[in-house]
Amino acid sequence: MAISLKDQLLKAGLADNKRARQADHAKRQEAKGKNDAENATLAVQKARELQAEKDREANRQLVLQQEQKAIAAQIRQLIEAHRIDRKGGELSYQFSDDRKVKKLLVSEPQQYQLIHGQIAIVRLNEQYELVPTAIAEKIQQRDASFIALLNTRQVSAVDVDDPYADYQIPYDLML
Repeated sequence: MAISLKDQLLKAGLADNKRARQADHAKRQEAKGKNDAENATLAVQKARELQAEKDREANRQLVLQQEQKAIAAQIRQLIEAHRIDRKGGELSYQFSDDRKVKKLLVSEPQQYQLIHGQIAIVRLNEQYELVPTAIAEKIQQRDASFIALLNTRQVSAVDVDDPYADYQIPYDLML
């Protein structure tokens, strides 16, 4: 069997046991330290990348929330600026909202406009408001969840050969 260099130096008297142990210890520490340093560097780099990704995601969520708040504020401002006054409404207009039948008191011209798609019903702070269809379409482009009722405009096609074209439909048959 071959004798190690350390053992040969000890036999020759050129080194003592204490220095040999210190050299072995230093060698082991150096080998261990290099691997630990490389592993620690990789771990720190991965942690930084993960933190950067978390920060980007949190920032994206924050920007998204701010955009949603801005859109909600724009919609609220549109509704408040263009709402149609319903005072004096004596007719009950019924519509469905979230699978529930809701009732709104409107005047006769407002009922006609609702039926023919000239005005729409929108939600604002758990209440319903009437707005012109153009405003409701702008609201729908931003967030459709604010729209409770938006009928399409009905263009009346007049039939030339209609024998009853000259007669008006009675009030109570309209709906």
